[in-house]
Amino acid sequence: MPDADRPAATHPDADLAWCHEAVQGVSRTFALTVDTLDEPMSSYICLGYLVCRIADTVEDADHIAPDEQAALLREFDAALDPDDGADAGDFRASVGPHLPPESERSADWEVVAEVDRVFATFEGLPPEVRRAVVPPAREMATGMADFVERYADEGGLRIETKGELEEYCYYVAGTVGTLITNLITTLGTVDDERADRLYEVAEEFGLLLQLVNVAKDVHDDYTEENNVYLPAEWLDEEGVPQDEVVAPEYCEGTASVVSRTAGYARGFLDGAQTYLERVPLVEGNTLAAWTIPYLLAVGTLRELSEHPERAVTGEGVKVSREEVFAVVTAAHEHGRDALPRLRESIAAQPFHTAPSAAD
Repeated sequence: MPDADRPAATHPDADLAWCHEAVQGVSRTFALTVDTLDEPMSSYICLGYLVCRIADTVEDADHIAPDEQAALLREFDAALDPDDGADAGDFRASVGPHLPPESERSADWEVVAEVDRVFATFEGLPPEVRRAVVPPAREMATGMADFVERYADEGGLRIETKGELEEYCYYVAGTVGTLITNLITTLGTVDDERADRLYEVAEEFGLLLQLVNVAKDVHDDYTEENNVYLPAEWLDEEGVPQDEVVAPEYCEGTASVVSRTAGYARGFLDGAQTYLERVPLVEGNTLAAWTIPYLLAVGTLRELSEHPERAVTGEGVKVSREEVFAVVTAAHEHGRDALPRLRESIAAQPFHTAPSAAD
């Protein structure tokens, strides 16, 4: 639909259906999560994710000058602030000149273009849901703005140290862990001790998933977004200039840093598993919804261990569709007590080929 022809308002049910469809386009993995949740949590997580995805899309845009990116992210933060006079319409007006032509828009940019619809649907959710989502979403947007400003002269992000990598991963993924935990602890009856432990490990779950992305997406992050998340201090140890991270002559060195990053990610597997073992199943929350991305991360780490160079060359590092199907099936069929066994099996070999996969 041409921008000029978009209605000022549509039916709330139609908008919610559009949001669920939009998630399918922007993230295959997160779509699996949303589809595996029951209502109302499915819609709560769907809207929370889309709100965060708008900020993430702006932060990843290499066609927008860094100062403009940072300004847009801060405008987005203001639109989320209930005490600020700004709204989604103000952000839409500012981001409008940066939208790709309609015929060239990705699913991500279509969500940005429909920010008014996303916000209107989000604002129709219960107040306690909005209060659970807004603070971490705002922290994500402002954290991203800080990083864009930090590396404005570079034209793209250039992570320097392990500590800075963890800081970045917290803003883009740890905040999502907090958002999810806000929802499940606010909407359910969770004692203080259990809630405290969930918050302790929620960040680790987010860091695990983001570090896996950092390790597997080296080529695309650099060639498509001009970002290098592999720490310069690790690349220096391998003799790899950060701006030559995907150059063929440095492939072996970069692959070594990919392996190191994957190893760093593995350090968060136990915390993520603890989260799964304690997460309450309230308001339509399901164990399978969070088991799926966890086990797929385990499988991706296995593939990274075996073929780290594929993250550098652009061949791609991912689990097969057959394994995804097997993992999704197992996540629905097994409970918390099976998590260690499933993790061990997937870490060893593709799950759909494991002799014990059906046990």
